[in-house]
Amino acid sequence: MVDITPLIPGNRQRIERYGASGFTITGTVWPSSVLVRPTQTLAWAVNSLADLTLDSLASVLTGDIDVLLLGCGAQIGLVPPALRKAVRDRGVVLEPMDTGAACRTYNVLLAEDRRVGAALIAVTAASR
Repeated sequence: MVDITPLIPGNRQRIERYGASGFTITGTVWPSSVLVRPTQTLAWAVNSLADLTLDSLASVLTGDIDVLLLGCGAQIGLVPPALRKAVRDRGVVLEPMDTGAACRTYNVLLAEDRRVGAALIAVTAASR
C-alpha cells in the first residue's frame, strides 16, 4: 500500500492508502471498488470500465460535487462519450485517470476545499 495523506480536515473522507488489497479511507479498509464523496464512502459494484454506467455513478452525482475523478484501475481507459456527456449534463466534470492518480488528486483537491468526488475501480494484483 502507498501512503498518500495530505492535511485534510478531520470531518472529510481522505484516501490514506490504495493497492492490491483495496483502499483505506479515513481509517476504514475497503477491499474493493468505492465511491468517495467528501463526507461519505460507499462500496461500489464496478470492477472494470466495462461495468461503468450512469446508474452506477448515481449515488455520487448528488449535486455536492463539481469534479468526479474516475480511477480506471491500473491504467487509464476511455470513457464512452455518451456517458461523459450524461455526467456533464448533471453539472459534473468527469476526469478519468489511473486509480493511483485519482486517489492522490482527490486528496489534493479535498485539501484545497474543492467540491470533488472519486469513483475508484480497485487495482487488483492481476491488473498490474
